[in-house]
Amino acid sequence: MKFSVLASSSKGNSTWLESGDTALLVDAGCSCMALSQKIKAIGRSPSAISAICITHDHVDHVSALATVERKRQIPIYATGGTIDAVCASNPAAADWPWIDIAPGEDFQIGRFSVHPFSVPHDAADPVGFVFYDGIAKLGYATDLGEPTLTIRAALADCDALALEFNHEKRMLLESNRPWSLKQRISGRSGHLSNTQACELLVQVATGRLKALMPMHLSDECNTRDAALASARAALLEKGVPVSVLAQPAYPSPLMEIAPGESATAQ
Repeated sequence: MKFSVLASSSKGNSTWLESGDTALLVDAGCSCMALSQKIKAIGRSPSAISAICITHDHVDHVSALATVERKRQIPIYATGGTIDAVCASNPAAADWPWIDIAPGEDFQIGRFSVHPFSVPHDAADPVGFVFYDGIAKLGYATDLGEPTLTIRAALADCDALALEFNHEKRMLLESNRPWSLKQRISGRSGHLSNTQACELLVQVATGRLKALMPMHLSDECNTRDAALASARAALLEKGVPVSVLAQPAYPSPLMEIAPGESATAQ
């Protein structure tokens, strides 16, 4: 299995994931042009995309879909709530090749078995995913307000995790953002703080975990150094020797994940 985080912030989110002849996008929240450029930057072609998996309906996760689907009809896997919300904001989306999925019900896309699971976020029926290609397992959880038992169970025993480290609580409280926004971000349907992410990480990390990609870092209320320091400390406490992956700019290098091996950049 190989993956690259093409973009991850409130400005746009998308991740490339591949195994054999199956290539997936998880979310498509950049402009279509930017998305295409990012895919080409990791040495891949947009024409290779087999399907798109959508976590939720917020614009920073779906903004490219209209242009992508106008150019080429690519199957889109999303929950019924997400489909309804996207179609409500764009009536033309009703004609897209949606495939309705349900949290807790696994489905297959080419070489990938995909497990969607519910996450608490202020969106219409949002989910995270676990992708398994028969060899390696990647857990994907971004845009969630708190770690639930469902999330912990889903992310346990993964080879790699793409996990939200949105904000440092002190930086959020001291920021110039409106109090209502601070409450939304730190609330149960908002975003994970570094501390919350580390608490979840310690609960799910096992000796199988080889790679961690901190996701959706706030430009104003977090720093890459703070997120990485907290993640490394948590993993050190757990005694799990994980390669913590983070790049100063996206897209991140295409990384290969295999059980029993460290993650390697392509």
